[in-house]
Formats: sequence, structure tokens, C-alpha cells
Amino acid sequence: MAVLIPDLCHDLDAETSVLVGQLDGLDDADWSTPTPADGWTIEDQIGHLTYFDGAVTTAVTAPERFRADLAEAMKRPGNFVDTIAAAGRGQSGAQMLEQFRTTRATMIETFERADLLVRVPWYGPAMSVASALTARIMETWAHGQDVFDALAVEHPPTAALRQVAHIGVRALPNSFVSHGRAVPSAEVRLELTGPEGDEWIWGPEVARTGNLVTGSALNFCLIVTQRRHLDDTDIITSGPVAIEWMSIAQAFAGPAGTGRKSGQFPKR
Repeated sequence: MAVLIPDLCHDLDAETSVLVGQLDGLDDADWSTPTPADGWTIEDQIGHLTYFDGAVTTAVTAPERFRADLAEAMKRPGNFVDTIAAAGRGQSGAQMLEQFRTTRATMIETFERADLLVRVPWYGPAMSVASALTARIMETWAHGQDVFDALAVEHPPTAALRQVAHIGVRALPNSFVSHGRAVPSAEVRLELTGPEGDEWIWGPEVARTGNLVTGSALNFCLIVTQRRHLDDTDIITSGPVAIEWMSIAQAFAGPAGTGRKSGQFPKR
């Protein structure tokens, strides 16, 4: 079934709403709360999302300018991602939230009008418009999870969770490449339970006797976004490829992440 941009925009808007709802009303001290990502506060998480929302808007509307901006950014010393996260420090929480809302709205409007045939340049390989939008859903959910964890509150499930799981499945080859390992040829079967108790399945039936991943869709998403260690979830793996994949799973592009430590969070 073809993925429709309006449906993806709807899912992103739903995930944005629960995040904004949690941020709205925080005082400035709350915005400085440390998150599970080492050295990152809540304001850093939102600054990160805001920056890359603006970057993908440029990538869609002015790809040559995006490439020039990227080349310039890569010349700067230090960790690029950490530098971006810290760039918004010093603003009030209200200012950061307003900037995030405005930049996010502009980005969604841009995707709604985008030519679906174009390839969107990015920090890794160029992507389709649908893939670029799904990546923003995944990033919003993952960095939002850091915010919810920092505030010790539950992250309400939205329709975006299915998109996070989907990109996590599609990123299996990337997980191996990011760790300098050969991409396996064997297929993996996933049988996950969604928030409403429904079954989410990827991979052929024949693969379940070879490489199988089972458990809650939420925990799978927490693993592939590296927001929980495998040991702290209900995910069960069988078969060499499934076992290795879940130990290095990474839904995002770029170098291998450090993830979370075993026992850092209560098992769920």
C-alpha cells in the first residue's frame, strides 16, 4: 500500500501535539532539566528538533542551498549534533516553544506541497519525500521520549508509533553498516503488539523459524531509537541475525549511537 503524505503529516501532527502539550506550561527551570542523553537538557532536545525541521524545509525547497549549508557546517570544529543542540541555549522556554511550533508548522506545510518525485538531500543518502517525512516522525518521537523521561511522565502513544516501528524495520541494513558489519542476507520476521493490542507484522512467515523478534511495538521502537537497552524490555529474539540486529539496532543515520545502559530504566 502506498504511503500518503497527508497521512504521514497527520501522524506527525499528532506526535507534535502530545510533545507540545507536555512542554506548554513548563517554567524556564524545567527547560534546563537533564535528559537521559548525556549532556542534553530539554531545551537541547527541542533545539535539535527545531534546527533539523528548518534544515529539511530548506532541503525540500532549496536543495542547492541545503548542500551549501551542509558543506559549511561540516567545516566547523567539534561534534556537529552537540553544537546544534547547544545553539538555542539562553532563550526562554516560551521563546523556544514558539520557535519550535512555527518551524514545525512551516515544515509540515512544505511537505504537504512537495513534489513527490524529487529526492531530498540530507546528511546521509538523499531520500524520497515520504522517507524524509517519516524520518522527522521518528526523530520527534525519539527526542520527545527523552523529554518525557526527563520529566518522569508517560509518553502517550499516537499513530506515529507505527511509523517509528516501520522505519526501524527498514533501517536493519543501516544498523549493520553503522557498526562496520556486513549486512546479512537472511530475512527477519517481526511479530509486535501495538498499543491497542493489535498485531504488527513485518517479514515473511517462513522467516519465523529462522530469525524472529517478538514483543511490544513500543519496546521495539525504544530499542531501535536507542532510548532503552534491550535488557530493559520485553523484546524476545531468536536466530543469529535477529539477535545481532537487536543488539545494534539504530533507526537513525550516522555513526553508531551509545544508546542507554542496561538497568538504566525499570524493565517494561
